[in-house]
Amino acid sequence: MNLVPADFVPPDPIQTEQFRLALLGPQHNSSDYAAWTSSMDFIRALPGWRTSSWPTPMTLEDNLRDCTSHLARSHSGTDFAYTVLLPDRAEVVGCVYFKPTRPPRPGAVEVRSWVTAEHADLDQPLHAAVTGWVREQWPWSAVEYAAR
Repeated sequence: MNLVPADFVPPDPIQTEQFRLALLGPQHNSSDYAAWTSSMDFIRALPGWRTSSWPTPMTLEDNLRDCTSHLARSHSGTDFAYTVLLPDRAEVVGCVYFKPTRPPRPGAVEVRSWVTAEHADLDQPLHAAVTGWVREQWPWSAVEYAAR
């Protein structure tokens, strides 16, 4: 089941003075791996992650497969994964995920985001920007996104 209608064209990723989003893919592997492995306990403590089994240790090669899979799913519309980058660098400082709710409901999405402990100050601005982006440019009528 696709998360968006077949004819829906995803909007351009958001960009602010503090960060920018890009579809997560294999080109982000090393920086993505460094980001989340440096902040596993911090991520688990963020709103929306306490009941998740992720992050769990994996190798850089496993992470590459994961990044590749995320990009394929984003292109197919089954779910979406965006990396959070600093505006002037390709340094990954977090991610945003759009996934089907559990159980899946038409028109509903579960949103989760994380940032590294080093960039904890971006958590609330990211949440606010993503909330507005979803409300204004995505097709979902019901959004589950843990409050900040």
